[in-house]
Amino acid sequence: MKTWQKLYFWCVVVAALTGLFYLASDPDEPLSADGRTPLTLLTDAGPVQTTMADYLPLAVAAEMPVSFGPEALKAQAVAARTFALACQKHADADVCTNSGCCMAYLDEPALRERWGGSFGENMQAVRAAVAATDGEYLTYEGTPIQAAFHAGSIGCTEDSGAIWSALPYLVSVESPETAENAPTLMSDAAFSPAGLAATLGLETDDDPASWLGPVVPDGAGRVRTITIGGKRFTGSTVRALLGLRSTAFTAAWDGTAFRFTVAGSGHGVGMSQTGAMLYAAQGMLYRDILAHYYPGTELVTLPVQPSGSPSK
Repeated sequence: MKTWQKLYFWCVVVAALTGLFYLASDPDEPLSADGRTPLTLLTDAGPVQTTMADYLPLAVAAEMPVSFGPEALKAQAVAARTFALACQKHADADVCTNSGCCMAYLDEPALRERWGGSFGENMQAVRAAVAATDGEYLTYEGTPIQAAFHAGSIGCTEDSGAIWSALPYLVSVESPETAENAPTLMSDAAFSPAGLAATLGLETDDDPASWLGPVVPDGAGRVRTITIGGKRFTGSTVRALLGLRSTAFTAAWDGTAFRFTVAGSGHGVGMSQTGAMLYAAQGMLYRDILAHYYPGTELVTLPVQPSGSPSK
């Protein structure tokens, strides 16, 4: 074979391989943080293969009331998409359906049962929010963030360093909820001395009036530590053991029972869902809501690797 024939042969081979590559990669429909992006969902029945596009509306619908409005729903869609992309909690799945671990999730039959005749209208609103933010997620220094969110905070959110590892974009920021504009975020709980002692594992014969000791607040005004019955607890431990809705609580003895007054709901870190709703009602757009609750992050729409967890 002559030199020019060899050169022609290899040019044809290279051209063919290049064509196959572009055919396989389909540049007109790139993989993104939504749509065709594969995602493994861990359910009670085991891992299930799905896509971000199928998963996300059902997670957003489970996490936020539709009544919170379009901009709040868009903010939730971006936060949920980002959370799923960055989640690294499971070896055999990208995200699970347990809200205590990852995010809440309801399939369509469960949503139909919840919404009844409003299912079609509500699902349309959720899907519109997901579609309006298609492929958008939050990054910090080029990496999808741990987009924590919670039901609501009174006054300000929590700093991640107070309960988890400190992250520069999960710091305490102002939140618009008050006891007046968000009364459902206020709650109370009462415990008898015997009930409190049993729940907290207290061993004391002292007068209950002397049980409540020093309270050390954190930077967001929540309870970092509290001494009860001579035993010191973290605010998170008391919240978990007593079933309180947040660590933003006060405790008092009224002569017959210990009464805990609680402000907010959830761990308090990241975006407040109720705060997002209130900010949206004031005219704030979802991009600004996200920038407020996740300071220093960048909202991007870029192709990612075909995995629900890029770092795995």
